[in-house]
Amino acid sequence: MGTGKIIFLNGSSSAGKTTLAVMLQQLLDEPYQHIALDQFRDGMPGRYRGLNSPAGTPGDLGLNVVPTRENGELITRIRFGEHGEKVLRGMRRAIAAFAREGNNIIIDDLIFKPEYLVDYAEALYDLDAWLIGVRCSLDVVNDRERRRPGRFPGTATSHFHEVHAHGASYDLEVDTSNTTPRECAERIIARLAQPPEVLQQLRRRASAQEAR
Repeated sequence: MGTGKIIFLNGSSSAGKTTLAVMLQQLLDEPYQHIALDQFRDGMPGRYRGLNSPAGTPGDLGLNVVPTRENGELITRIRFGEHGEKVLRGMRRAIAAFAREGNNIIIDDLIFKPEYLVDYAEALYDLDAWLIGVRCSLDVVNDRERRRPGRFPGTATSHFHEVHAHGASYDLEVDTSNTTPRECAERIIARLAQPPEVLQQLRRRASAQEAR
């Protein structure tokens, strides 16, 4: 039994990752399991999913949603505490274990910190994983966010740039601003014909730095 292949979608919230993942599932010949950060967030105990939770409380230790005003604009930041970070590390290794059992996977995640991508590279060290940057203009992202129920205003704005500021390139980038999900998915599927490069390169650089 071989290992599964991984399509790793990284982009801001409301950039179109989930819609793109569903389209990929429809177009790909083999089955691909969609695994998203939201699924692990929703599986956390309710008290560890905070909203402006004070320091040291369960909501602060898990995933804390923190709406603030910055320069007169409403911005909603997402902060992970000690338990939240533990869940993220476990999620990455659960994904790796799933793929090692022969399952193909579409990862739907946000790289909030550069070290998150390094940890993914370590967790997926022996697997074929194509890192795909999902871009979208901020105006379109904010418009989508306003039309989606249950979204806090300014969530995408808070991490719009930082999710792509991980210091690594992509195996492929797509822009959902004016390109249809099908067209983006077809570009990704065409890229799968060539080996992935970015995560392997990142892991080699991290290993070289550790060896110094």
